[in-house]
Amino acid sequence: LALAYSPGVAAPCLDIAEDPDMVFEYTAKGNLVGVVSDGTAVLGLGDIGAGASKPVMEGKGVLFKRFADIDVFDIELDIDDTDAFIEAVAAMEPTFGGINLEDISAPACFAIEDALRERMDIPVFHDDQHGTAIITGAALLNAVELVEKDLDELQIVFSGAGASAIASARFYVSLGARRENITMVDSSGVITTDREELSELKAEFARDVDASTLAEALVDADVFVGLSVGGIVTPEMVASMASNPIIFAMANPDPEIDYATAKTAREDTVIMATGRSDDPNQVNNVLGFPFIFRGALAVRATEINEAMKRAAARALAELARRDVPDAVLKAYGDDRLQFGPEYLIPKPVDPRVLFTVAPAVAQAAMDSGAARMQIDVGAYREELEARLGKTRELMRVMINKAKRDPKRVALAEGDDPKIIRAAYQLADEQIAEPILIGAAARIEAEMDRLGLAFDVEIVDPADGYHDAYADRLYALRGRKGVTEREAVELVRSDPNY
Repeated sequence: LALAYSPGVAAPCLDIAEDPDMVFEYTAKGNLVGVVSDGTAVLGLGDIGAGASKPVMEGKGVLFKRFADIDVFDIELDIDDTDAFIEAVAAMEPTFGGINLEDISAPACFAIEDALRERMDIPVFHDDQHGTAIITGAALLNAVELVEKDLDELQIVFSGAGASAIASARFYVSLGARRENITMVDSSGVITTDREELSELKAEFARDVDASTLAEALVDADVFVGLSVGGIVTPEMVASMASNPIIFAMANPDPEIDYATAKTAREDTVIMATGRSDDPNQVNNVLGFPFIFRGALAVRATEINEAMKRAAARALAELARRDVPDAVLKAYGDDRLQFGPEYLIPKPVDPRVLFTVAPAVAQAAMDSGAARMQIDVGAYREELEARLGKTRELMRVMINKAKRDPKRVALAEGDDPKIIRAAYQLADEQIAEPILIGAAARIEAEMDRLGLAFDVEIVDPADGYHDAYADRLYALRGRKGVTEREAVELVRSDPNY
């Protein structure tokens, strides 16, 4: 009691009064995020009020803690006035290391976030805007690579013109898309320059085009982004799009067009993502906000800026191109998760997201001048692994020791998918120099099926080495009952020998 409260507590209080930055050293501020909502745009439920939004905000707190070890106070404000809401949140700056705005309706959400970012010296992030933008941005980066198109030439159509749609369109422009190639459609039709009484936000994406309906806008479009209502896109609309279209239908629980219908609407490749967990390529904001805040808090960032958001999207896109760990495959009951049309973005339970996205965000914060402090990103990755538990921490110690002096490791049953993935991970992390033993043609075919192209030594026992192997086996096992003839037969019949 004397240390945690009076009189001992006076010492850190006096230090912080003298140097405000010491609050990060002596208190939980640096690992504490406020999840703040007014309950005006909750999930698919709409304006249900601040009190009714509390379960969602508490759930958000669980996700922050589970995925990134970040502590959360959820705060539901029963305030209708935008200026009063801004004042209330701004007054809480001494408590928090960051503010996650949640489920606030447009256009107020834009004004609130802009004002708080201007006034507060900690990261302020409206997840409903930027979370969807970042995750779909990662999916878009990978999708355009698969269909071999250029981002700056894509014709993109949005269904919906709310907070998520506006923020996503802006973010795509930040990634390299052209604003003049983006068509936005709201409940009244295509947002054109001759539409009267457009809000400032909608006017930002108004175009001088002849199309007036969603069906007309989709003709020859490369990308459809749905952030509206379910069932409004037909197979005929998908068929009218450009070759190998990209469709992000994210209305929940029913997408603008369901996965199977969109995939079968035409004969070429349709790259599809939805917000549903039972479809491939689920756009789930949990891939973003825990890790973005984790990286921002690590360097005591003053904001989450555009460079940090781009870094998060690119880190997610890059991670999806890497081999998937066995633990993730088991969780989803799928042994064929590999980069392609049905795997554009990582799965939320992939532990590598934490120590891929958070360091990328931290590095971007330092590079862009948003960081209060500099860190060693390599050491930070190891710190993040330790947050996942003592087992990961111990494994990292062992891995680092192995990496200092990599050994050659021969892996029997080299055509087994698990063995090939193990070899890939050994090589990718430079833990060891793997050797795959088995039929070379079968190993190479399995590597191709898994989408794992990497340099690895393959030793095929069928390549004329039988006599040497048989002699060595006999020398090792002769006194254990193996005859010379048996040694020859064992080597020829079973590559493991």
